[in-house]
Amino acid sequence: MAETRQRFSQRTAWDLHPSDFSTALSEARTAGRDLIDLTISNPTRCGFEYDTTAIFAPLACEEIQRQALVYDPDPRGLRSAREAVMLYYADHAATVQSNSIFLTTSTSEAYSWVFRLICDAGDEVLVAQPSYPLFDFLAALDDVVLKPYPLFYDYGWWIDFAELERQIGPRTRAILIVHPNNPTGHWTHRAEREKLGTLCALHGLVLIVDEVFLDFPISSANNESPAESFATGPHPVLTFVLSGISKVCALPQMKVAWVAVFGPESRASEAEARLEVIADTFLSMNAPAQLSLPVWLANRSKMQQQIRVRIEENLQALLSLGVEVLKMEAGWSAVVRFRALKSAAASLLDADVIVHPGDFYGISDPRLIVLSLITPTTLFELGVSKLSICKEI
Repeated sequence: MAETRQRFSQRTAWDLHPSDFSTALSEARTAGRDLIDLTISNPTRCGFEYDTTAIFAPLACEEIQRQALVYDPDPRGLRSAREAVMLYYADHAATVQSNSIFLTTSTSEAYSWVFRLICDAGDEVLVAQPSYPLFDFLAALDDVVLKPYPLFYDYGWWIDFAELERQIGPRTRAILIVHPNNPTGHWTHRAEREKLGTLCALHGLVLIVDEVFLDFPISSANNESPAESFATGPHPVLTFVLSGISKVCALPQMKVAWVAVFGPESRASEAEARLEVIADTFLSMNAPAQLSLPVWLANRSKMQQQIRVRIEENLQALLSLGVEVLKMEAGWSAVVRFRALKSAAASLLDADVIVHPGDFYGISDPRLIVLSLITPTTLFELGVSKLSICKEI
């Protein structure tokens, strides 16, 4: 009887068996093959020049050290840090109140707080597909059910609103948008934003918007409204906008993110009051990171410029091969389509090139692969030169 009680929760009942592609990749590495990895998306591993003096200057300041040694918790985060986030949004032509901002250690934590705020166990959140697979784990850990709605490709990526509306059921609580989408680079255009607001209002749904890639539009994409945040409004429904310095400052290791609350005043006020209780329960943010945030955000432009240049250079190298790169408007990834390969990713692995198979992001077409455009340039050029080996197969 005692043994039957010693079990794991159903929340973690994941299929932990490796995929065929993961197995093949592991075998290739074990065999000592010299593989070219075109999936590197950790900016601290991509050869960018970090201003270490500026990054660590706040921690070397005696006044900040003194403040950091005093435990004075604010559930929403230190006001100075939240005001730095306000200035970030002001640069995006958006007005955000400091009391509407909640600091978290990551956007993953921000998602968890929002899910707990709006969902009971078994409630549903609609999420675009293709999309990043992390959402599946976050939802499962908070007893939330994810239901996909499609992005379709037709000379650009578009939300399938007919199918999105068909997915709305009695337990649907929110629509989740990644703006711009990862990995497709889809930019949620003004008309789509208005339609999302109308749809959420009609069905009483909340809008959750992840904007971690907001600062990385593709200059050649001719975006109708580059770098326009959902924070600019209007906000006809309760809206949560998430971001963080993992991408904004290319500092994923510093663990600072946030969620900002918008919407009709009564709904937003109640959401903020409830979020404050959640935040106060965990108090997860550390003081040194919060005290450093104003400096890190103020210095973000240098890193962002390096990343934008890298993205454009790598994208041009890719396009020069004549392979089909699906239209992207922002972000760090490129989706590439080959003509007749049963498994483009597996065929490229045979050529010693690592790419993400499309199904990693929920893309069913085996001809589609995903590359990281922030891969170090020399490595990227060497890797994509081998794409021509497979592009006509």
